[in-house]
Amino acid sequence: MDGPLKVAFAGRTSTEDKQDPTLSLPRQLANSQSALHTALPGRGVIVAHFYDIESGRKDLAARGFGRGHERFNIPVPRDGGIQDLLLEAAQSDRRFDAVICESVDRIARRTYVGTQIENTLEKLGIPLWASDEPIALNGKRSSQVLTRRVKQGVAEWYVLEMLEKSWGGFEAHTEQGFNVGRPPYGYLAHKVPHPVAARREQGATKHVLAPDPVRGPVVRTIFEIRAGERLGYQAIADRLNVDLDRYPPPVATAKHRTVGRWTYSSVREVLTNPKYTGYMVWNRKATTSAGGRNNPPEAWIWSSAPTHPELVSIETFTAAQRVARDREGSRSRPGPNTAHTGTRRSYAFRSYMTCGLCGRRMFGKESRGRIYYICRPARAYRPEGHPASIWVREEPLMAGLTEFFNREIFGPHRRERLRVLLARLDDTHIHEHRERLVAVERQIAELKRRKERVLDSLEAADDPSPAFVNSINERTTSIGADLEAKQAALRELRDATPVAPCPELLDRCPTGTVDFDLLPEPTLRRLLDAFAVQMCHNKENNQVTIQVTITPATPDTQLWTANATSVWDDSGSDGSGSDGDRAAMRVVPPTGFEPALPP
Repeated sequence: MDGPLKVAFAGRTSTEDKQDPTLSLPRQLANSQSALHTALPGRGVIVAHFYDIESGRKDLAARGFGRGHERFNIPVPRDGGIQDLLLEAAQSDRRFDAVICESVDRIARRTYVGTQIENTLEKLGIPLWASDEPIALNGKRSSQVLTRRVKQGVAEWYVLEMLEKSWGGFEAHTEQGFNVGRPPYGYLAHKVPHPVAARREQGATKHVLAPDPVRGPVVRTIFEIRAGERLGYQAIADRLNVDLDRYPPPVATAKHRTVGRWTYSSVREVLTNPKYTGYMVWNRKATTSAGGRNNPPEAWIWSSAPTHPELVSIETFTAAQRVARDREGSRSRPGPNTAHTGTRRSYAFRSYMTCGLCGRRMFGKESRGRIYYICRPARAYRPEGHPASIWVREEPLMAGLTEFFNREIFGPHRRERLRVLLARLDDTHIHEHRERLVAVERQIAELKRRKERVLDSLEAADDPSPAFVNSINERTTSIGADLEAKQAALRELRDATPVAPCPELLDRCPTGTVDFDLLPEPTLRRLLDAFAVQMCHNKENNQVTIQVTITPATPDTQLWTANATSVWDDSGSDGSGSDGDRAAMRVVPPTGFEPALPP
């Protein structure tokens, strides 16, 4: 072998709440360097460093896009994440000939994903080594493969076992009536001593639900209106907003998100929460595995008996859910409003268009052969300066949306255009938010150290007096309350984290042209949903602002949706240019990118 063998380091730590990346990643690198020195003394050198701070249980398509490393001062240079490693590995001018990690479970916690990465590298002629395995250069890998697969199986088993035990713990927690998270509107959190003696002595508590004397009756009123009068969510919100003193609106966890009135979503949140029946219910949302997506009712975990005072009966709750099912065909899906027999057509931009003056969704209406989107709030709910009605024609909307996508999303110069736009933006707020996060994290770490020091002083006392023990308990309780408040502030800050722009995501979208006029409405709506399109009309200048969202978790779906509508353009597949060959969209996928089909 001529010259040193160039190696890339691959590392990973779990989410920043579970591991300290400033300690874990340098240790992984040191172990990898030590293994190289032992197997290839003086010949193996690490020339590139790739690592991520994320869960190892993610699918490969969702890996390597996190920005958690930006929150820490990690003493290891970073050339990118796992996606960047695989991208460079496929290049002819790559800087490395092999990849090394501390242990194979650092590549992935799931055997399928780990072997997927390993096989991808192997096809490119790049071996994947681990510091806790023998490094063989003679091509003999049978024992190594056996050992590696066993270790991968054990790692996956360990994670699944921990998840199962954790699930069982939450089920027991639910059965005992303890609430997880913020109490629902209408309830207060009543603290009870922690059932574990050691935790109880440290001042720890758990929470059960107790009715709020002010907001509890509001919950009953909402259910009575829904079940008795069968009104929709917005109609109920409008009625409650007439008297906010009598019906105080919810306050958001992140205070800056509080709107000070009842909304469609806040009414829906009340009407769909089964905890109001007196039963404790858990697993309504997939908070970690699916980003907060609602789970189906059959996946909910109910306590076997009521655990707290009910605000509505089971019968009333069931009747309210039945109203939602009866109204489902009318309001919850695209296409004609089949609940109304007079409906003759559907409206392509229904649910995407909002009014900039009042924030309401604009509804579609046909007049003299033209389609309009209208905002016409009742006089009692009309903001100052809002006309009696606002009409926006669909034809220029469709043309503007087509131009926007062709120029900003699918256009060949989209990156340059976005770069110019970003250069004009001030990112001071991102840095300030990051500094506040770091400051609160430091305060939390200091509070934890202070609490440990107080408990250490108790353990060091040979014969502590009751007064001394009481003072220690009071001190730990006080520190625990401060710690809980800081942790709540940290969660609030993380909920409000401003999104840092990532122009590179545009490269994962196809290029080409699109004519929305030619897309069938179901296909058009799938495309708009894939890019989370929002359209807001500004009455002052009679313009519509269009916003699309591209995140690391969604480019596969977006590209799949775009490619699903991809056919030949006006020239036709045979170059004849016949009208029959005219297509709505012609897109070209990025080189080397194969999107995964959505389930």
